[in-house]
Amino acid sequence: MQLTDTVPATWEKGYNNYGPWLKEKYKGHRVFKVIVDGGFTCPNRDGSKGYGGCTYCNVDSFTPSVSRNAPTVREQVIQGMERARNGNKADKFIIYFQPNTNTYAPAHYLKMMYDEALSYGTEDIVGLSVGTRPDCIDAEKIALLESYTDRFDVDLEMGMESIYNDTLNQINRGCSHEELIKALALTQNTKLDVCVHTIFGFPWETKEMMLKYADEINRHAQIKFVKFHHLHIVEGSVMGVKYKREPFKLFSIDEYADFLCELLPLVRPDIIIQRLFGLSDRELLIAPNWGLKKSEIQYYIDQRIISRGVVQGSAL
Repeated sequence: MQLTDTVPATWEKGYNNYGPWLKEKYKGHRVFKVIVDGGFTCPNRDGSKGYGGCTYCNVDSFTPSVSRNAPTVREQVIQGMERARNGNKADKFIIYFQPNTNTYAPAHYLKMMYDEALSYGTEDIVGLSVGTRPDCIDAEKIALLESYTDRFDVDLEMGMESIYNDTLNQINRGCSHEELIKALALTQNTKLDVCVHTIFGFPWETKEMMLKYADEINRHAQIKFVKFHHLHIVEGSVMGVKYKREPFKLFSIDEYADFLCELLPLVRPDIIIQRLFGLSDRELLIAPNWGLKKSEIQYYIDQRIISRGVVQGSAL
């Protein structure tokens, strides 16, 4: 089936895909994200809000010894850029503070960390991306991130996870949906590019409940990027223990692809989709194991979207 003529040429697959968008924005350069671990923790892990973290998280991957033994931020950037140049032929880079909560510190400490990460090879670094929780954002930290926008594109990535407080409570999120709304309000009229991360497939949420995520995302004009993940169960998590004792329903790849085919037409067409699914390391993954590599899952989902003529935003 041919895609409708209303789909921009850069979309390729019927949705506003991050890869082609990056290529167009940076004039054909190969742009790669370099992941940096700043050694941060999380407020519902260190006791300020709770212990144990979100129930889907791998607790072992957040132990302090990992941070203590990690290379310096500068070393991580240098090594990451070299790997991307050699393995992915990348020539431009986005420095991505990903693990844990990367605004969970005083602003002066965050500035020191961000400055160190951006101090190497700045002619090849085009962006800064910071992953965090909505309850660890305030006006001072927004101003700090904005201070980099004269030199870099700056993405602020926040975990929405679910729009339902009942779900957030059940997964020990330690953060309400209202706190996300408050954080989004702080990003209005800023130069920051806002990304929200969602998880689909909590067993107590129905398909109709999950489709309503699109309405909530659409109503916030400052949201530029989204990351959609399906729920997967990993070793070292509370959910992992519960799943082994009494398995519960998770998405099959067919069910998830079909769900995305219903979701995408409901998503504002200007929103850029950075991910359609998440994937844990094989040695940590308990379920669902779809038996496919990341590239194979991407191809499978894309083919389902194309074959059905799905177009992002077409139902709005």
